[in-house]
Amino acid sequence: MNTFIDLWQIAKKDLLEFTRDRLRLVTFFIMPIFMMIMVGFIFPNQNALKNTPIGLANQDNGAISTQLTEVISNLKISGEVPAFKITNYSDLEAVKNGIKSQQVSGGLFIPSDFSSKIAAGGQGQVTIVQDQSSPQISQMVDAILTNVVNGFSQQIGIQKINQILIAKTSIGIAPTSPTLSAQSIMVPIQAKIEGIIPGSPNYFEFVAPGIMAMIVMTAVLTGLAASISREKEQGTLDGILISPINRLAIILGKALSQSIRGLVQGFIVLLLAFLLFGVTIHGNIFLIILLLLLGIFSFVGLGILVSAIASEQETATQLLFMFQFPMLFLSGVFFPIALMPSVMQKIAYIIPLTYAINALRKVMVLGAGFGAVEREFLILLAFGLVTLAISVPVFKRVITK
Repeated sequence: MNTFIDLWQIAKKDLLEFTRDRLRLVTFFIMPIFMMIMVGFIFPNQNALKNTPIGLANQDNGAISTQLTEVISNLKISGEVPAFKITNYSDLEAVKNGIKSQQVSGGLFIPSDFSSKIAAGGQGQVTIVQDQSSPQISQMVDAILTNVVNGFSQQIGIQKINQILIAKTSIGIAPTSPTLSAQSIMVPIQAKIEGIIPGSPNYFEFVAPGIMAMIVMTAVLTGLAASISREKEQGTLDGILISPINRLAIILGKALSQSIRGLVQGFIVLLLAFLLFGVTIHGNIFLIILLLLLGIFSFVGLGILVSAIASEQETATQLLFMFQFPMLFLSGVFFPIALMPSVMQKIAYIIPLTYAINALRKVMVLGAGFGAVEREFLILLAFGLVTLAISVPVFKRVITK
C-alpha cells in the first residue's frame, strides 16, 4: 500500500513541477494542435481540388466536345465550389507552355476531328497533359479527368446503342430479349461498393489514429527520459533516493505522470479530429483508451532504459531522436505499410507503435471489437513486459552507484 502512496506522490510532484513552467505548459497544448492542423489542412486529398487551374484547348468546337467541356467546367468534388478553374488555350503546345510557366496544373486537349470521328462511328481521342513538377496534385487531376472522360464516353456509347435499338424496333425487328437495353450492352456487369461502416473514407480518418498514437507514445518516451535525466543533472534525484521511498515507486510514479500527460495530449488530438475534420469514432471509446494505455505501457520500459543509460538530458534526447525518427516514417502514421518495400515492412513490424496504430485504426475507423485487436493487444503487452523486465533492474543498478 505504501508503494502506491509513494508512487502517486512522485507522480504528483512531477505534474506540479511541469505546470509551474508556463512556457512548457503552453507548448504542451500547442504541439498536438499544431500537428493536427498541419496534417489535416496541408496533406492533399481529392476534396482539396477546389478551383484547381487547368488548361483546355478545344480545337473541335463540335456538339460532343462542347458537352464534354461543360461537364468538366461544372464538376464539383466537394460542396458548391468547382473542382477546376478553366483557362482556354489555342492548341496542345500552348497547354504545355501554360504548365511550364505554372499557370495551370494540368490540361486537356481536344483535336479538331473529335466530334466528326465519333459521329462517323469511329473513336475520338483526347489528350490529358500532366504537370510532372507536382506528382501529388497531378495524380489527382489526372485521375478525375480520366474518370470524367470515361464516364462521358460511356454515356455517348449508350446513346448510340439506344439509337440503333430504336431504329430496329421502328422497322419491325424485335429485340432478342425483353430486358435488352443500351445499359445492359455497355455495362453487362455492375459493381456495387459497400463499406463496413457508413460514409466515404478520407485520408484524415486514416491518419488521425496514427497521429494520436505517435503523439501519446513519443510524449511519454521523451518526457520520461527527460524528467529522470534532468533530475540527475540538477541533483534532485539524489534527494529522492535517500528518502524512505521504494525504488520501484520512483520509476512507476514518474511513468504515471508522463502517462497522464500523454493521455491529455491524445484526447486533444481526438477532440480536434472530431471538431475540425469530421472524424467519426465507430468503435468503443473505452477500448480506444485501453489501447492508448497499453501503447504507453509498451514504451515506458524503453523510456526508463534510455534515462538509465544517458547521464545527461542532451544525451537522452539524442538517443530518443534516433528511435523516434524512423518510427515516424516506418510505423504507418502517414503512409500504408503495405506500400513500402518488403524490407521496410519487416522493420515496421518490429516497432511497437505499428501495432498500436493498427489497433486504433481498426477500432476508430472500422468499429472493430476486442477480438479484432487481440493480436496487437498481446504484442504490445509482451513488448512492455519485456522492456520493463530489462529496464527496471538496469535503472535500479545505475541509480544506486
